[in-house]
Amino acid sequence: MKMTVSFRACLLGLTALCLSTLAQAEPFVFTAIPDQDERHLTERFGKIADHLSARLGIEVKYVPVKSYPAAVSAFRNDQVQLAWFGGLTGVQARELVPGSEAIAQGVEDTEFVSYIIAHASTGLSEGEQLPENIAGKRFTFGDKGSTSGRLMPEFYLRERFGQAPEQLFSRVGFSGDHNRTISLVQSGAFELGAVNYAVWDAEKEKGNIDESKVRVIWATPAYPDYQWSIRGDVDARFGEGFKQKVRQALLEMDAPELLAAFPRSGFIAASNDDYAPIRETAVAIGIMDPEQ
Repeated sequence: MKMTVSFRACLLGLTALCLSTLAQAEPFVFTAIPDQDERHLTERFGKIADHLSARLGIEVKYVPVKSYPAAVSAFRNDQVQLAWFGGLTGVQARELVPGSEAIAQGVEDTEFVSYIIAHASTGLSEGEQLPENIAGKRFTFGDKGSTSGRLMPEFYLRERFGQAPEQLFSRVGFSGDHNRTISLVQSGAFELGAVNYAVWDAEKEKGNIDESKVRVIWATPAYPDYQWSIRGDVDARFGEGFKQKVRQALLEMDAPELLAAFPRSGFIAASNDDYAPIRETAVAIGIMDPEQ
């Protein structure tokens, strides 16, 4: 039996439609550095995935990672195409993936700060500079790859005292995330710590900080921090102009419940050049190779 021209055309059309549907079946995947506990992150970024899915018209998935290096590796290995990085992890990831870009940052991320916090037993109080008598105490950073929990606080400690933290303090720890840093200092396990100011303020607002036990004693000068970074090959995979669509979806994210998940008051455009100071700082304290 011969197929009619119209039937053949219809069959070809259906085949093309099926292939097109299969081509669009690939989800767009993103992750975020684990700067807080996993339950909190999954709750936060599940909402962002829903927002992006609705705006982009394709399936968007959030995939949690266990560590800051794991977030960088996932981006490098194309397990994710978009990531909410800190300043340092963003610089590291983009250097590993040619053509990748920082496309958006929180309004507050242009002027981010870290807090140095102290247990009440130290007797230390807030001042305009770090006090001399922090020397010899127990100090914890956050994650080793954290901009606000390690990189910038270490830079300013070295600048103030002319010593590496291991020389300055009797013990140096790395808690893994900002919530854990607060808990460790509040309990007295460490006498001092470095923490992201936004996490501190959020935990304080929730009533999770007992200021009779732990307090802020110093804030760093401002620096650029968190940003959304995207791989350079997304237009080829998801369609021409896809990168710009993602950028716009992030910049136009204004629902209070979504912004509260970060927390940020809104998002603005970002570029790789905005994070040159972070790279320079990482090189200065030996975290990154100047030849990278």
